[in-house]
Amino acid sequence: MKALSKGQTALFLTFLILMWGVNWPLSKYGLQYAPPILFSGIRTLIAGVLLLFVALPKLRELRWRQTWPIYVISAVLNIILFYGCQTIGIAYMPAGLFSAIVFLQPVLVGIMSWLWLGESMNPLKAIGLVLGCAGVATISAGGFTGSISVLGIVLALASAVSWGVGTVYVKKVGERVDPIWLVTIQLLLGGVVMTAVGSGTESWADITWNATFIGVLLFISIFAIALSWLCFFRLVGSGEASTVGSYTFLIPLVSIILSVMFMGESVTVNLVIGLVLIVVSILLVNRTPKAKAAVNDVPSAASSNKAV
Repeated sequence: MKALSKGQTALFLTFLILMWGVNWPLSKYGLQYAPPILFSGIRTLIAGVLLLFVALPKLRELRWRQTWPIYVISAVLNIILFYGCQTIGIAYMPAGLFSAIVFLQPVLVGIMSWLWLGESMNPLKAIGLVLGCAGVATISAGGFTGSISVLGIVLALASAVSWGVGTVYVKKVGERVDPIWLVTIQLLLGGVVMTAVGSGTESWADITWNATFIGVLLFISIFAIALSWLCFFRLVGSGEASTVGSYTFLIPLVSIILSVMFMGESVTVNLVIGLVLIVVSILLVNRTPKAKAAVNDVPSAASSNKAV
């Protein structure tokens, strides 16, 4: 694949950070018009159908009979549990705060990769892991005072854990499947399951099909999920996977700024301190040699950096 210029790389990264950042407050806004599980299932399914048109020319690389367990397991971890906990949990907490906790995921991946994949653990990484835990604890302290929903904190952590386990799983087996097919099948399977569960537990009549909701639904499906993933794979194919990983800490910052500006959410001292700790944590955990980071990140392309 043709390498991207510096200007193109910057443009693609800016698009990703903005789209994954705006996804959180926009998703919370969309919950005013639809129940969480149905909302999550519909937008994921739409994105999967859109990516299917991109994946179909590579149909021979699907190899469903040989690799279907990988698609199913990754769909459960990276889509059903991640999006399910995310969409339900964001209704109980400010969108910016919720995203800050979920983006502890790179720290969790550092721990799990060390324990399960035998990746190295250096002093900076260890300090980063401790700071990340401290950041989440600081942010979550509001739950003990009643100012923040404990259920929201639990669901945010569940989102981070499912995403982290899914990332490590794909790191381990990702070379056996085509990355675009992996994301496409994940979205299709996850979208079908969540839509089916939502149909059984929620009511389609509770969806307000007005222009606002349809606009939010299509924007998230097209830009925050489908086009963002295509953009991500363009960066990965050009050897920029490690660059993407190093900039994930900007996503919750964008989410918090947008949530404060347009959703009327407040900024607390605990949130600022906790977010700073998480940002420093992610920076320390991601401080690995560029060559090594690129090798480690490519197999995990299908499940890292989800904010969709």
